Amino acid sequence: MSKKHRSPSGAKDLSPIVPQRDKLDTRLNILERPDLTDNQKKIIEKTLDKNTRLILLNGPAGTSKTFLGVYCALKLLNEKRIGEALYVRTIIESASKSLGSLPGEADLKFEPFTAPLRDKLDEFLPANEANKLIKDGRFIGLPVNYLRGSSKNATYILADEMQNFTYSEIVTLITRLGRYSKLFGCGDVSQSDINGKSGFKRIFDMFNSLESQEHGIYCISLTKEDVVRDGIIRYILEVLEKYQVHNQKN
Repeated sequence: MSKKHRSPSGAKDLSPIVPQRDKLDTRLNILERPDLTDNQKKIIEKTLDKNTRLILLNGPAGTSKTFLGVYCALKLLNEKRIGEALYVRTIIESASKSLGSLPGEADLKFEPFTAPLRDKLDEFLPANEANKLIKDGRFIGLPVNYLRGSSKNATYILADEMQNFTYSEIVTLITRLGRYSKLFGCGDVSQSDINGKSGFKRIFDMFNSLESQEHGIYCISLTKEDVVRDGIIRYILEVLEKYQVHNQKN
């Protein structure tokens, strides 16, 4: 039988002992946002469900995909269900390219690609809490090709801009899940930057089934109706959609 233990703050931790990072000994002051759509609220509920292991979220710009992913990570850290979170991306031009094209050490080279994470942390948390999370390595930015060979227990993995991941990179990513870990992957199938090499739609379609749901895997799509960014984004999406439909007819 698995042993139970307590966190440094004395709060009861009901998770079984597995090799993992120690849990937070303080509570984060997470700012709540009242303007989420019903679909977005359901995604949060599904992600936080203890039986959910993997969420693949597809949606256009402005539907708060990264926002939802970071929010769920912070909630899981607060609930002491995970000890750390990873923010995973590929370098935009192509994940097959070396980070050597940028100056500095690997972490400095990857820093520009973690800017969305920092923006969201600053949106959710007081500056001192956001800084401490990063300083303590509780929320780490990592290129997808650095994950090969690793296995993460009680860890939340947020994979952003997954339309820029190749099929093999996504396979590497989703097979990193260890015990009590979750993976939240989000992307927009209409915005890939890797010239037809994206594996996101293929993986999304492959696991978009009732059988996958029985294993805790959910593939969810958002639409322009879920845009909560500035209203002009919804208008832009509508124009782009009309233009695409027109071109397909002609």
